[in-house]
This record gives sequence, structure tokens and C-alpha cells, in this order.
Amino acid sequence: MTYIDSHAHVFSPEFAQDREEMLLRAQEAHVAEVYMPNIDLASIDTMLQIEQQHPWCHALMGLHPCHVFQDYRQVLEEMEQWLEKRPFKGVGEAGLDYYWDKTFVQEQKEALRIQCGWAKKYQIPIILHTRDAFLDTLEIIREQQEGSLRGIFHCFSGTVEEAQAAVDQNFLLGIGGVSTFKNGGLEPVLGAIDLKHIVLETDSPYLAPVPKRGKRNEPSYLPYVAQRIAEIKSVTLDEVAAVTTDNAKRLFS
Repeated sequence: MTYIDSHAHVFSPEFAQDREEMLLRAQEAHVAEVYMPNIDLASIDTMLQIEQQHPWCHALMGLHPCHVFQDYRQVLEEMEQWLEKRPFKGVGEAGLDYYWDKTFVQEQKEALRIQCGWAKKYQIPIILHTRDAFLDTLEIIREQQEGSLRGIFHCFSGTVEEAQAAVDQNFLLGIGGVSTFKNGGLEPVLGAIDLKHIVLETDSPYLAPVPKRGKRNEPSYLPYVAQRIAEIKSVTLDEVAAVTTDNAKRLFS
């Protein structure tokens, strides 16, 4: 039984003191692959270094919406140079975030459109961050969708209707620690949506699952998420591991 963590920022400074031990724990927990969505220009070097040292950790290239500012076009130009230079497993973490600050909403939307263009051009999936912005994100995905656009609505926390709308656009749902929270609200979604549309994620170092809630999250905690999904869907842990691993492999292949 193996797992794939479809979304973990293992390059984050939070892991600077014990990164090697943390990655070893992930392997001991049967996490076979980790996908690393980029954040900004500053995160690229450490991410690529980890990928070089640990080929089972895969780099993605993109600009997180919380790091979209006035100079976003210049930043995206530098990132696309990386995409032209070498292969990446996906685009991201891209998307819209209206939770913290709405100063650069229009810039976020344009940055998302540009990154959707990369996903289509390089024929790789796009990882979507959407916080307090699902409908606007979905509108852009529908506008950009010409049949080849695919990816993950990461850290999905919406309604059954929103989940179905994402699936209808050829996207998977990234399910992480929120599924284990008492008031996480994901039971209806996990009950209604087929396992074939779901991938596991930790979003490390954020959103640690119960019983680690409040601590720094890491990929070795992924089995807690899988166990919760198994409970909600009344299936075995083996089935959750097998199907979500297959989903991730097909998406990132």
C-alpha cells in the first residue's frame, strides 16, 4: 500500500531544521511520491534542490495568488523561462485568494489565465488554490477549458454542487487535513463524489489532520487523511490508497 501526496511545500523554511528526517518519515509511512507546488521566485532554488536529492519529490512551477503583486507579469516571465528550460510535473500553485487581501484581484485573475495557458501549452496539470473565490476560479477554468485543461482543486472545501462542477471541468479534488476536522464540512462531498475524482494531499506544513491538528503538518501524516476518507465512504484503507494513488499517477503522468 502506497500513497501519493499531491500537494506539499516540503521546501518551506518550516522544514529547514529536519527536512531529511521528515522525508524519511514520509517514506516510512509509505508515501511514495510528493508533488511540490511552487510559491514564488524565492522558493524555486530549494524546491529544485530537494527534487535533485530526492527524485520521488517532484517540482511544479507557478505563482501562488497570495504572491501576485504589481510586478506579477515580470515574475511570470521568469517562471516561464524555467518551464522552457526543463520539464515540470505541473503548473502551480495558481488560483485566486480573496481571504487576506483583495488589492490585486484583477492581477490574480490575469495571472491565473496566463498559468492556465502554460498548462495547455506544456500539456501538464494545473494545481488550483481557491479561497473565498470558488465561483470566480471556476468561471476562469470554464473560459480556459478547450478539452485539454486538467488539474486539481487543491484543499477542496466547497459544496457537493461545487465539487461536481469541478469534476465536470476534468479536475480532481485535493482532499487533506480538513476532512478530519470535526466541523470540516467535507462529509457530504466525500459521500457523494466517487473516489476516482479524489487525490490525497497534506498541504504541508499547513492544515495538519487530527490527531496532529495544531502541529506542523508533514507528508507522513497522509494516512490519517486516507483513513478518514475510508471511514466516510465505508471502504477499506487499501482501496482509498490504491485509487487515489492511481488518480495522481494518471494526472501527473
